[in-house]
Amino acid sequence: MSNYLAIATVTATLQRTLQAAVQLDVDGARVTTVRPSTLGNGTPEHGVNVFLYQVVTNPALNNMDSTRLRMKGTQAQRQSALDLYYMMSFYGNDAELEPQRLLGSVIRTFSDFPILDSSLIRETLADSTFGFLSESNLEYQIQQINVMPLDLNLEDLSKVWSVFFQTPYVLSMAYKVLVVTIEGDKPNQRSLPVRGRNFGRLGPFLTQPTLERVIPEGGPFQPILLDSTLIIRGKHLAHEGARVRFADLEVIPSEVSDLEIKVPLSDLPRDRIRAGVHTLQVLHPIAQSAQPPRNGNGATPGRRSGNNGRIAQLSRERDTVPMVQSNALPFVLRPRVVEVEVEEIEGRGNEPRNARVGVTVNVTVAPAQQVVLSMNEWSVENPKSYQFESLVHREDTSRLLFSLYDVKPGEYLIRIYIDGAESQLAIDDDPESPTFNWYVGPKVAIA
Repeated sequence: MSNYLAIATVTATLQRTLQAAVQLDVDGARVTTVRPSTLGNGTPEHGVNVFLYQVVTNPALNNMDSTRLRMKGTQAQRQSALDLYYMMSFYGNDAELEPQRLLGSVIRTFSDFPILDSSLIRETLADSTFGFLSESNLEYQIQQINVMPLDLNLEDLSKVWSVFFQTPYVLSMAYKVLVVTIEGDKPNQRSLPVRGRNFGRLGPFLTQPTLERVIPEGGPFQPILLDSTLIIRGKHLAHEGARVRFADLEVIPSEVSDLEIKVPLSDLPRDRIRAGVHTLQVLHPIAQSAQPPRNGNGATPGRRSGNNGRIAQLSRERDTVPMVQSNALPFVLRPRVVEVEVEEIEGRGNEPRNARVGVTVNVTVAPAQQVVLSMNEWSVENPKSYQFESLVHREDTSRLLFSLYDVKPGEYLIRIYIDGAESQLAIDDDPESPTFNWYVGPKVAIA
């Protein structure tokens, strides 16, 4: 979280970052932070002026409780979240197009530095020019600070400049910086934590399952694949009829205890679960004695078993057993590259290549899923990298096609992203190998 110096620190960081760039592009150019009406009165003959002309509260983060700082005993404070609007003005010799050259320099700089990260802020605070900001703690702000150009039409631009009374217009461009948070001094009051979800013991579900974490059996840092076994941890998980819900499937877990459930994903039909982000829940059928009567005779529905006694497809029409549901937890199911084929290579010698690549994965991909092929040259000397979207397919498939163009000849490590879920690269774990601890596959050769 940031103190009262946050806004000034953002302005100083913008000024210092731009100064390092424009002085190399236009000799003698300087970056100032004065009112536009004072341009020409003591300012350099050519340069860039950074002027904060509007401050707007950010509705998403304003007045939210700040995340606790990591120092022991620090209490949470109230915060104000702000978006800052800056006018960048460019002045100089129009005959030599200095304002336009400076404009291009600023656009390029913010393309390279779209985020004011902690290192840029730290370097600014260490600069003796900004000694008056030495007490700023903006570098510790948790929220990311982004710099975004604003597309102002002629009417909006004229409105902004009309605020600068009797100030002649110069070439300018607006930028928005979001989000800057300023913490209050008064500690926020916090109540004691809730110890359990028992609804005051007035409801029928005193032991409702609660999920805390889902990880693969190999450990929290291992990827979740189709052959992984999920470990679901939480409280009140044990139940004679416990099920785990994935998308439109319900799975009867292999092992159940009060604190942990194991579910082998290999039990799922491969054509029914996709790569990408999924959520899971634990379901407990309500005991017959606790179920409300279904009809006038007091009859209650029975529990339907699934395919092979392990999987039951959800159906509101046929499966009417009432369930106690846990909270939902997300997990990412990653694809695996099985085979790579290169077809129709075009180009000779050192010319860039065009080609078609077919990649077979171990999951079924639906037409609506977004698929991207990422290629990194397997080289230590200026390696190239490329990304290509898959060609459109009209049916579920596990073989994906990509059209490559302008690719440097060479050998490439490949990864597949399906709805953001990334396939894994193989690592050489042979200590005697010359490529020990390198990424070694899967690879494709573009000859």
